[in-house]
Amino acid sequence: MLKMQKTAIFALMDDNRNVQRQQWWQRNAGKYQKKPSMTRRMAGHDYYGRCIYMITIVVADRRNLLGTLCGPDESHVAWVKASPLGDAVKRYWHEIPSHHPHVKVLRSQLMPDHFHGILFVTEKTSVHLGTIINSFKKACSFAAREMNISQPLWESEYHDRILKSENQLDRMIDYIVDNPRRLWIKRDNNDFFKVRKMVETGGHQVEALGNIFLLDYPLKAAVQCSRKLSEEQIQERVEHFLMLARHGVVLVSPAISPGEKMVMKAAQAAHYKVIKIVDNGFTPLSKPSGEDFDACARGDLLLISPFKHQNHRTGLTEQICYHLNALAVAIASS
Repeated sequence: MLKMQKTAIFALMDDNRNVQRQQWWQRNAGKYQKKPSMTRRMAGHDYYGRCIYMITIVVADRRNLLGTLCGPDESHVAWVKASPLGDAVKRYWHEIPSHHPHVKVLRSQLMPDHFHGILFVTEKTSVHLGTIINSFKKACSFAAREMNISQPLWESEYHDRILKSENQLDRMIDYIVDNPRRLWIKRDNNDFFKVRKMVETGGHQVEALGNIFLLDYPLKAAVQCSRKLSEEQIQERVEHFLMLARHGVVLVSPAISPGEKMVMKAAQAAHYKVIKIVDNGFTPLSKPSGEDFDACARGDLLLISPFKHQNHRTGLTEQICYHLNALAVAIASS
């Protein structure tokens, strides 16, 4: 039933989506840019229209005011025990539809120092998403003051991610539900989740996240596969590099070509050690996601970037690809 509902939601949302956004932006661009910072979000997106959002709101100074992370027990992998303030936050979030009938709460996850929630704005409205979030934050802040918490409760902004497909919604639900487990693993394996700046390797200075000791392994191999390889040739390369990995060789690659992607994916699936070179650096709070997270927790993965973190990425160019592959060779040779 839920699967059918989600499919129907996205089928409806796809109708004339791009045309409606373009028309709205042409009519409102000047007025929209003058709104306060709470309502200045993704340029060109209609925050009054029908859409699904994943919202993240962070406690000021990352204080653990909303709850306590608890370890695995007979019924939980890991979970967050809400504080009285955390209970109030959850209650106010689920009360949003009573104040805004055009909004549905699809899922939420309380964490000790932040909050995730997924909202579905079901129809065109006169209320901006930022107004809804701001009202929620104010209600929570009032509850905090009632509990004698005098400092500001929230960071001044919030983060929204626009979910455009059913697959994105499913991934975001899985992500927020799995958040307590990932946090527990990260705290138990803190060294494997440290972001390190100005790391010297292969004659280059890079940023790194993961098992930094993989750089010290004596045997490393750069994974490079031409885009011209046939499927049969790619499979031969996969088997070759997996044989090396079985013998303790650390595989190094930016995984750009289809063959390189297949090699690195197969190596991670077999829990071999890999160094992945990425085209964007890390913030102090960066952490890997999906399979990369579990590989980091095992100590099987190191992510490296020769670039500083950028919020707005321009995509891979031929020059960047060349640079990343050259770095892989340099690291493998060091």
